[in-house]
Amino acid sequence: MKQFVVTNAPLIAGIASLFALAFAFYLVRYILRQDAGNERVQELSGDIQAGAKTFMTREFRYLSIFTVVVALLLYAMPETGLPTTVGFLAGTVASGLAGWIGMWIATKSNGRTAHAAQSSFAKALNIAYSGGSTMGFSVVGLGLLGLTFIYVLFPEYSHAWLGYAFGSSCVALFLRVGGGIYTKSADVGADVVGKVEAGIPEDDPRNPGVIADNVGDNVGDVAGMGSDLYESYVSAVAATMFLGAEIDFVAAFPTLEFENLGLMIAFLFGGLGIVSSIIGYFFVSAGEGADIAYEQQAANARSALNRGTTVANVLTSLLALCLILWLVPGGESAATVIDGAAATMDVRWALFLIILAGLATGVLIGKATEYYTSEYAPVKQIAESAKTGAATTLIEGLGTGMLSTVVPALAVAAATLLAHYLGGLFGIALASLGMLLTLGVVLSTDAYGPITDNAQGISEMADLGQDVRERCEALDSAGNTTAAIGKGFAIGSAALAALAWLATYFSEAAAQDLLSLEAGVNLMSPAVLVGLLLGAMLTFYLSSVGIHAISRGGAAVVDEVRRQFAEIDGVRSGDTKPDYARCVEITTEAALREMMLPGIVVLVAPAVVGVLPGLGVEALAGLLAGVLISGFLTAIFMSNAGGAWDNAKKYIESGVHGGKGSEAHKASVVGDTVGDPLKDTAGPSLNVLIKLMGKVAVIFLPLFAYFLG
Repeated sequence: MKQFVVTNAPLIAGIASLFALAFAFYLVRYILRQDAGNERVQELSGDIQAGAKTFMTREFRYLSIFTVVVALLLYAMPETGLPTTVGFLAGTVASGLAGWIGMWIATKSNGRTAHAAQSSFAKALNIAYSGGSTMGFSVVGLGLLGLTFIYVLFPEYSHAWLGYAFGSSCVALFLRVGGGIYTKSADVGADVVGKVEAGIPEDDPRNPGVIADNVGDNVGDVAGMGSDLYESYVSAVAATMFLGAEIDFVAAFPTLEFENLGLMIAFLFGGLGIVSSIIGYFFVSAGEGADIAYEQQAANARSALNRGTTVANVLTSLLALCLILWLVPGGESAATVIDGAAATMDVRWALFLIILAGLATGVLIGKATEYYTSEYAPVKQIAESAKTGAATTLIEGLGTGMLSTVVPALAVAAATLLAHYLGGLFGIALASLGMLLTLGVVLSTDAYGPITDNAQGISEMADLGQDVRERCEALDSAGNTTAAIGKGFAIGSAALAALAWLATYFSEAAAQDLLSLEAGVNLMSPAVLVGLLLGAMLTFYLSSVGIHAISRGGAAVVDEVRRQFAEIDGVRSGDTKPDYARCVEITTEAALREMMLPGIVVLVAPAVVGVLPGLGVEALAGLLAGVLISGFLTAIFMSNAGGAWDNAKKYIESGVHGGKGSEAHKASVVGDTVGDPLKDTAGPSLNVLIKLMGKVAVIFLPLFAYFLG
């Protein structure tokens, strides 16, 4: 039985993946059977769908050209060209399909959620969460299925697996960076003219930029977040496969009847994570008694979402323990079985503790993010500081963002040390996989947020009534919390995935006699120091590019909204429908234009450092370490500072410190405006940076070896 399970692990993973996709299809059918609402709700939802389709179609057109160019370069690589290219193309198609599915179902769910809120808070929650879950299970299903397919096609060519991960990264580059620029350009443009100049409220249908703003919620927080976490998931599985293939369990256990256990365990863990996530889905329910006061509704929604994630995490831990104890022989220490491990404990318990460390890291980062960005002391302190003006609001928020890096940094550091002690370089990759095993349910709660945000906007624009708006606002309140936690989780998983790829880089460089695993790299080497410095610099350079892109994109939207108010009679009064599509088109063009430079830099920098005389593979190791450390901490800082400013504003709007329109509220709006580009564009874009550069380094190592002789 054991031999059958290990030998057929790819088949088992494939079946689990198909199960996830079948479940996603079931959820789609459930959502589409729900009432789409009255004519006005359907019209608004249709406008958002059309805007999202415009962005995705244009984005994928550019992505297709980019994919062909990169595929030709990969095909020209010595020895590994064909398998790497096939893997790359498969990874690009699968990741793009997951993003398209997520965007499509999110725009189908928003109006149905708003309509359902007219009769039942619990039903509205279920529709929104089902929409998010469609994205979650599409991501894990397509991710694991694609890797399984590539492994079956090229079982002896590990570069094919790495190429698949590289393809997912390129899609994430377009959707995360381009989507982030789109999101905030539309947001800034709509707010500056609408709320500030014209004096009309947020989500007012008279604002020509309001649909582009709602499209941006889906572009950034559904397609963008989904592609980011898809990349992390595939990166973790591929790195675990690559490093696990090097572990010789048969040498430690001569009576073992199967080989490649270290590699196959990645498939099996991926499958059990899918099963646990699907079970966790069924624990998310607000219950029949949820139709009560606003505060209690929001609390019930948060509790339901947390319950699903908790069940999935606990179940994954138990299933992983059972699988390890059943499959892996006991009696030998981790140090004996795994190269690079130092632990003398039984290898079975070492593997389980590594998985547990990954899961715990995700939970810790999520809780820390929730503390610093929800209605706890840090956010209340920022709201308090708003009473004395915008300057103190900004100062307090900056301090909060910086302080919020401590727990995530310590969590990742502890997980890295423990994983390496217990399992060497393989342990680091396995810990990153452990953190992402329950991605199906984690991403479900993340994608839930923008759906409820859209539903809240639609309920406002369609004038569905005060009770409906309050229910949608309660759903959105829970969604804001899950979105902030999701950003922290995405950054933490990116850091662990990047560490796994740094380990893969060292392993592959050692295999090609370019580095020594025993000696490592010398920190006093000028080349390594230069690499570290360049890596740290790239974090700030690319953050700057993203922020400036929003400034220019937002200005273009501002000009268009002003033009429509001035030139089209009846728009400001609400008698004439604005030209929503024009704002969507302008924002899309700006996002695609502005993302080109950061995309080129991320792809070219590792290759240039790797082949330049005086730098080479050691300097490239420094570059990867530098961008990982600076990018991880900067992303956490930006994301949490922006989230804290955002929720401080909402806390004041709830009625404290004078409520809406007060001087404290005006100061908090300044903080929120400053924080928006940080938390929704610059910070999340760094996730792609730290992961993609590691893949470029590994994929092009044969080229570096050729140039370095």
